[in-house]
Amino acid sequence: MIRSSLVLGLLAAGCLSTGSVLAAETAAPADVWASIDQLQQRMDSGALTSQALVQQFKERVARIDQSGPLLRSIIELNPDAAKQAAQLDKKRAGNKKRGPLYGIPVLLKDNIDTAGPMLTTAGSLALADHPAKRDAGLVERLHKQGALVFGKANLSEWANMRSNHASSGWSARGGQARNPYVLDRNPCGSSAGSAAAVAAGLVTVAVGSETDGSIICPAASNGLVGLKPTLGLVSRSGIIPISHNQDTAGPIARTVADAAALLSVIAGSDKRDPATAEADKHATDYTKYLDPNGLKGKRIGVVRALAGAEPNADRALEQAIALMKAQGAIIVDPVELPHLKELGEPEMTVLLYDLKHDMNAYLATRSNLKMKTLADLIAFNKREADREMPYFGQELFEQAQAKGPLTDAAYIDALAKAKRLSGPEGIDAALKANQLDALLSPSWGPAFVTDPVLGDHIVSGDPTVGGASQPAAVAGYPSITVPGNYAHDLPVGIVFFGAKWSEPTLISIAYGFEQHNMPFQQPKFLDTVGGKPQVND
Repeated sequence: MIRSSLVLGLLAAGCLSTGSVLAAETAAPADVWASIDQLQQRMDSGALTSQALVQQFKERVARIDQSGPLLRSIIELNPDAAKQAAQLDKKRAGNKKRGPLYGIPVLLKDNIDTAGPMLTTAGSLALADHPAKRDAGLVERLHKQGALVFGKANLSEWANMRSNHASSGWSARGGQARNPYVLDRNPCGSSAGSAAAVAAGLVTVAVGSETDGSIICPAASNGLVGLKPTLGLVSRSGIIPISHNQDTAGPIARTVADAAALLSVIAGSDKRDPATAEADKHATDYTKYLDPNGLKGKRIGVVRALAGAEPNADRALEQAIALMKAQGAIIVDPVELPHLKELGEPEMTVLLYDLKHDMNAYLATRSNLKMKTLADLIAFNKREADREMPYFGQELFEQAQAKGPLTDAAYIDALAKAKRLSGPEGIDAALKANQLDALLSPSWGPAFVTDPVLGDHIVSGDPTVGGASQPAAVAGYPSITVPGNYAHDLPVGIVFFGAKWSEPTLISIAYGFEQHNMPFQQPKFLDTVGGKPQVND
């Protein structure tokens, strides 16, 4: 219903003709692939307006996302986007202090509150009765800087914390999102739609969120840059939670420069999120660290324990190492990252306890909703099983509901253990022992085939651990994935991670790598590996 109403709405508004919806996709305007800096230059010169850019993206969404290849990356478009863009265009000339995202459309994952008219649902029908009453903290910052909220991205429902057998990128509201490189492959989750939309040229940049892997995996699987910030650098107020100990929002973009620009806008302290108390001390203009020689002299350690599971990922890693050495990086290989195989159990204990506590606290802020507690969500899913649980269940919800309060000794011990083993005795210890600036591993292997029956088939590092994202995610430290290479037309990424508040160093390293590696490659929208393109782009 949402997808049909989008196309009908565009037709009614005169944005599209019936023929343009049904016709094969024509070559995309260059603006939809342009960087933030390029778009700003064109808008400053008068060659482009924010309103025209919004129109280009809307037409492309109708042709590619909601018909044609049916990416299903966007749940809902902002119905006021064109009007808001026109207002920004009028103010552009007189606004000399405008931010880097002024007039730039930004897509938000559908777990980030917007104060109407769009809904915020985490992809679930359970929250689809009323919009949020207030913007999330990061959305307030976007508006203040003149960025334009373009719409809400599809995601793994409840950020992939409902079932162990879920298919990433599936939600009851949005359906199954698809990978634009090869359509029968998965975009990975839980920020599936945020990544697929940026990769497909449906929006310039997007905001995803991560608890463990939900920015890094979809960015890597869609040939993009994904930056998971230090916990507390970006406000989580107004974001549907899993865990206040690991959740953070972050940028997804086609270039490191665009990711840095977006982070510069959304980073900072927020009274509604106590974890951000120190954010203003560290938040900065991250574009200052876009150094093409950012690899020179950097000491980077290779975590071999997070490689060796997938040959295409391993090849990308070796090629990346060779490139970094050629650009003056000092590669320490291998580096031991202690306690990798000990993180999974305490992490899951913490996430289950936090899910119950944090979800109940969040729902209390949405007083106009029928759902008041996690128990209400579980009951709703049972009542609406045909729509909400056609492929997989809600065993994680039920396990979380069975947990006690955050004063339980089991929770306190698990949290202390997880933070200690991942941070001081994990990442920090490895960095100090080898005098490193950052750690390196493959992000993930090429995107797996979407399987709604059996769920995800993720190959990422040692199968006994959580993959490349887990150490930084559990510690609350930053990580950044960048495209490494391609295998069978599917992107393969590498990930850098480091100490708390080390975003400037990671951005410098990632940018230095990106400038000497292959640029972003537009997806071919193949029907299957080795198949035929479904879009004329």
